[in-house]
Amino acid sequence: MSVDSVRNWLAGFGLGDRVRICAESCATVDLAAQAIGVEPARIVKTLSFHDKDGPAGPRCILVAASGDARIDGKKFKDTFGLKSKMLPHDVAEILTGHAVGGVCPFDLEGRPLRLFLDASIRRFERIYPAAGASNAMANLSVDELIRVAKPDGWVDVCKLPEEWRNGDDI
Repeated sequence: MSVDSVRNWLAGFGLGDRVRICAESCATVDLAAQAIGVEPARIVKTLSFHDKDGPAGPRCILVAASGDARIDGKKFKDTFGLKSKMLPHDVAEILTGHAVGGVCPFDLEGRPLRLFLDASIRRFERIYPAAGASNAMANLSVDELIRVAKPDGWVDVCKLPEEWRNGDDI
């Protein structure tokens, strides 16, 4: 998968011009926010977690969350019945088709995964998820993200900065 694949996916929704290639890396929330000039909370990070294996083999759970949010281990377990164990980078790339730093919550059709949008992103009208490479970002509204991502649903599995505390946060 690549930026071209993501552009083609978004073009199918009339949004192909929403991908921005940055000269610098956008592989982390802070780098992405600096590169496009927005607050880190508006960057959407797509996190990859272990899921129960399906009939065809390994699967993952993707959670698209605000850049300033952290996974709450208890909420995750209560929601999915699993511990919030992130995938190794190489496995995440195999299952999502995108390298870590470029994993986006769309252009995933036919992949062995379940995608959920976390409530933390509802705070914003405009958000910026990765777009298939560590230097590519998409500029979308939350409604557009819902349309192009075709999520399995909304979840509330994160803590915002004021709720952070030591523990199993990711």
